[in-house]
Amino acid sequence: MTATTSSQMRAWTGPAILTYGFRPFFFGAAVWAALAMALWVPMLSGHLVLPTAFDPVSWHAHEFLFGYLGAVIAGFLLTAVPNWTGRLPIVGWRLGALALLWGGGRLAVALSAEVPPALVAGIDLAFPVVLGLAILREIVAGKNWRNLLVLMMLAGFTTGNALFHWEAAQGTYAAQGYGLRLGLGAAILMIAVIGGRIVPSFTRNWLVKRGAGRLPAPPMQRFDKLALLALLAALLLWVALPLGLPTGMALLAAGALQLWRLARWAGDRTAREPLVLVLHVAYAFLPFGALALGVEAIWPGTLGGTAAQHLWMAGALGLMTLAVMTRATLGHTGQPLTAGPGTVALYIALVASVLLRLAAGLWPASAPLLYAASGLAWIAAFGGFALLYGPALLRAPAAKAG
Repeated sequence: MTATTSSQMRAWTGPAILTYGFRPFFFGAAVWAALAMALWVPMLSGHLVLPTAFDPVSWHAHEFLFGYLGAVIAGFLLTAVPNWTGRLPIVGWRLGALALLWGGGRLAVALSAEVPPALVAGIDLAFPVVLGLAILREIVAGKNWRNLLVLMMLAGFTTGNALFHWEAAQGTYAAQGYGLRLGLGAAILMIAVIGGRIVPSFTRNWLVKRGAGRLPAPPMQRFDKLALLALLAALLLWVALPLGLPTGMALLAAGALQLWRLARWAGDRTAREPLVLVLHVAYAFLPFGALALGVEAIWPGTLGGTAAQHLWMAGALGLMTLAVMTRATLGHTGQPLTAGPGTVALYIALVASVLLRLAAGLWPASAPLLYAASGLAWIAAFGGFALLYGPALLRAPAAKAG
């Protein structure tokens, strides 16, 4: 498959950004994450009003979860699925058309005050539906049935987006609705399943090169499956009923199991390579978020539901996607798999953004200042990615001999 893929990529004479799925979607996701936050900060203070039918908080939540994350998921799947199935990747104008569908969704939502809600939803949902059909075709053609689970999670994510649009059209506060929780739950499950494969795998590869010592437990053993089932049950309860003792206890149990799962991956031995360490830090936000939301479900107001939720939204999803984007870009553009000072600065900026946002929930009196500081750190992380990694994503791959 590699030689054939290389031949197909060399045969493409159009823009270099359309030679592989990670290129347009990782670059577009980073630019949009920074731009949407740059718009959100003045919206939060009342200095900017977008012509969107969504209330400002719902627009902000939708455009991170379904806008930014939707693009990262596409970039990851369009790059990973050819490796899983042994089939050719989508390149060229077909890839460009997918990217335009994603961009059309962002524009439709931003201008939705001037467009019928059904049309806005149709434009926005066209991208994940077409992406899902393309991935389904590749999985079926490659008989890669094991990864139908990933497609099922993508379907749950897309259903959450559709439900979010329906709730917004009804005039409800969609930022705290069923659609957002379903989409976020599906995304967290993706982190648990896919992250549960790549974090111990990449850690093992790096540690083996360094010599003898403790290695991560192999992924997807019986304990991992138990931890995933507990997380799935907790997420379903949280989507249906975010507050209450049963949901809180389920989230606390799932968080404890995921924390134990993470401890089995030898993350404490990765401090010398931030490109590996960051995967463990990012995954840690998953159990911490579950524990925080569990506490909030049982004792509402302890941490602030939105602040606790940001441990998942900005922490687990934001940092894990940034970690994957940096690693994948380095690996697929022929660069050494090591994090330089600039990349480390991106990771630090994003962790600072998450912690500042959490602090805003804990100290409401200082919230406006903390919101702004968190937003600026977020922009530094993703705007910095676009500047630092953009040249590698936009330029043609280096020619290989033979």
